[in-house]
Amino acid sequence: MVVATPVFAQAPARPPCREVGDVASVTGQPAFIRIDPDRATELAQIGLDRAEIFARMRDTSIPETMGCWAMPVGNFDSQLISVGMSQWNYGTGSLQPLLVAWRESFHSRRRFKRAVKAIGPTYGRLLFSKDCLKVPVGDRCRNGILAAHENGRINATLAAELTALFESDAMLQVQTDTYVALLGDVRGEVMRLFPAMPITARKVRWAIDTRVQQKSFPKDEDVARVRAKLSGMGEDERRARLHAMLDWYRGLAQSADQDGVSQDWAWNVTRWGCLIDTGQIDPEQLDLLHLTFLRSRTATGNSGRWQALTFSRRAKIVLGAGSVSGVRDGECVRGAPAQAGADSPERRPS
Repeated sequence: MVVATPVFAQAPARPPCREVGDVASVTGQPAFIRIDPDRATELAQIGLDRAEIFARMRDTSIPETMGCWAMPVGNFDSQLISVGMSQWNYGTGSLQPLLVAWRESFHSRRRFKRAVKAIGPTYGRLLFSKDCLKVPVGDRCRNGILAAHENGRINATLAAELTALFESDAMLQVQTDTYVALLGDVRGEVMRLFPAMPITARKVRWAIDTRVQQKSFPKDEDVARVRAKLSGMGEDERRARLHAMLDWYRGLAQSADQDGVSQDWAWNVTRWGCLIDTGQIDPEQLDLLHLTFLRSRTATGNSGRWQALTFSRRAKIVLGAGSVSGVRDGECVRGAPAQAGADSPERRPS
């Protein structure tokens, strides 16, 4: 499974950008982005109203693009180009549908060509060429994009044109439509993974991040096997297993070919170890951590280069404490009781 790579791996300092959120249009129209009413009704069943949808989009964009709608990067992770609040890319074929949707949004070939010429006078024709809209992309597209790289990064002109495209009002709508469709997939997976169980905000956030970064979820047989093992363990054995998982993460993070965690792993090991030792991990967190472990150890992008980062992202969501991309949240105080009821009210989709 190819893992979406965070933009900070190539762009450590965030430039000024149009930030992800329920923003006004370029002409000042507030809340101009539309959400399909039927989709909105479905997502409300798992606690996602309009404000929550944009909040989750914002959450997704922080590790992906530092909170920006565009933030394009080049082929450092073998994905050719990654761009947009969820770092859609040519390599996995996730970028091409957005480009097609943007083109189709004009409902006129003339208006589309005029928009491309205005936004991408140098690279627009290449980006929207047949070769660049295929999955996988054709050789002409690949060679053209690679020729626009300088020292392993896309050149300033291509970066500026991609930024203009993905910060445009029309592309904000396309990105939102794509993300809302993704949330629809998340709803179905949450119901599959947690049948007859309460649906909490923690589960939803965990599922969204899993879907964004890894696309798929653990299979039923794997989930059943792990849960059966956990159900047969006492508290002491469960704590020992959690420490073993933490040892795996610690060793992986320090190995030669892991990236994206150098400023995070030690802080995480200390806090997460404290949470384990002080009994501050509740049954839902225990379950989600093991599901996270199932998927993190099978993340194969760049031959597993991002496995530790994958675990960091999901574990931070599950535990409410962690460091990702140097952003630290939460804490563990030894001797403090678990925070019961800290999550949002439980929900069950109808």
